[in-house]
Amino acid sequence: MAQINPYIHFNGNAEDAFNFYKSVFGGEFSMITRFSDMAFEGSISTDEEANKIMHIALPIGKHDILMGSDTPAALGVHNEQETRSKISISADSKEEADRLYQGLSADGHVEMPIQDSPWGTYFGMLRDKFGIEWMIDFDPRQQ
Repeated sequence: MAQINPYIHFNGNAEDAFNFYKSVFGGEFSMITRFSDMAFEGSISTDEEANKIMHIALPIGKHDILMGSDTPAALGVHNEQETRSKISISADSKEEADRLYQGLSADGHVEMPIQDSPWGTYFGMLRDKFGIEWMIDFDPRQQ
């Protein structure tokens, strides 16, 4: 079966963001590659970007991996207020949903407080301090 893993891009603060996500989700990075690790003639990254993240991966749960990178300046700057996508997390318990919601919303912006929803799940939405949008959900019917 195919697997879907979110891959998010940052404007030079991927390492800070992923250290934050690691503090919320736990675990260890399965990969960290900097632009300097992959330096080659014709690379679009600059000497100033050498220590930035080319690829980072944080396993979450049994089968999921959150991945990301910094975007070299030559490719432009990301709009950190875009609203085209959210990362959705299905928690195993209401307590886990609360812990993840509280952790990810620290210094961020609450879009919808986590609470019982009209469709029967425990649900909330937020934008974290790095501008990434999250949906946290716990469905007691799935237990």
